[in-house]
Amino acid sequence: MEYTILGKTNLKISRIGFGGWGIGGGAPVLRWKDMWKADDKLSKQSLLNAYKNGINFFDTALVYADGHSERLIKDTLGDKDIIIATKVPPLDGHWPAKNKDINKVFPTDYIIEKAKESYVNFGKKTIDLLQLHVWMDDWFDSKNWRNAFTTLKKEGIIKFVGVSINDHDPNSALKIVESGEIDTIQVIYNIFDQSPQDKLFPLAQKNNVGIIARVPLDEGSLSGTFNYETTFNDWRKYYFTTDRLKMTVNKVNEIKSKLVNEKRTMSQIALKFCISDNGADVAIVGMRNPNHATENIKSVRINFVKEELNYLMKQRWIRNFYPEDV
Repeated sequence: MEYTILGKTNLKISRIGFGGWGIGGGAPVLRWKDMWKADDKLSKQSLLNAYKNGINFFDTALVYADGHSERLIKDTLGDKDIIIATKVPPLDGHWPAKNKDINKVFPTDYIIEKAKESYVNFGKKTIDLLQLHVWMDDWFDSKNWRNAFTTLKKEGIIKFVGVSINDHDPNSALKIVESGEIDTIQVIYNIFDQSPQDKLFPLAQKNNVGIIARVPLDEGSLSGTFNYETTFNDWRKYYFTTDRLKMTVNKVNEIKSKLVNEKRTMSQIALKFCISDNGADVAIVGMRNPNHATENIKSVRINFVKEELNYLMKQRWIRNFYPEDV
């Protein structure tokens, strides 16, 4: 495993992180009615295997099965030296953020209350990184988040703070990143959606704000395991409709034909792209199967020649498949 310092936090984190959405069985987001089932025994094996393979950064959220993901991490790795990141859900239940009135989304007392719930879920262990689960720069001038973060730090509940940026909308957090008042950002970034490279990443790097890339495998398509007949028994059946699945498989197959070989899988290529030069500090990926960790950590060993990286940069394909009302 390779490690890096996450922005100005001085936290030494693994370049591949464990995404805790899957082990919680998803989240009760209103627009996604169909979630996968998670097997706690398998989830614990996955967490342990990730840790044994050098992963020390575990990102989750209070909303993932109402704290179940947080408690699984505590029960499995609570005595280990790991770095924990979690998120405060929006009060109005909207992903992405819609309401410009922060008092209806993140009241100060609400942020503090939810952070303390997570703190208890982790066995009253100080949270290394607390993030707001959605964000819009319309809230920048509010004292709500500033006051809440200050209180939580003083009480020893959290160490560092960040925001999770709306799906496929990296420019919605430019103001807060430029201010330097947060320590990290979390944003969708992968071979297809490279939009954070335009403005967000340069600004974050200038202000030493840590970068966490989520959805590095494009909800599974960049694992290279899908075909035209692939079916889904979870919310992804709305994400990868028949026509979208065909388009996506065609694009992934083209990449596979050019870059996959006996020394590297499509998943490894996709993860390495996210943490290549001028990319993210860490790519967080779901690992519901223990074997996923074994494969994923090998991505840090991959090296792209200039022509290969240039080819991947040309695969930019920004589109928002997320269902708005399902």
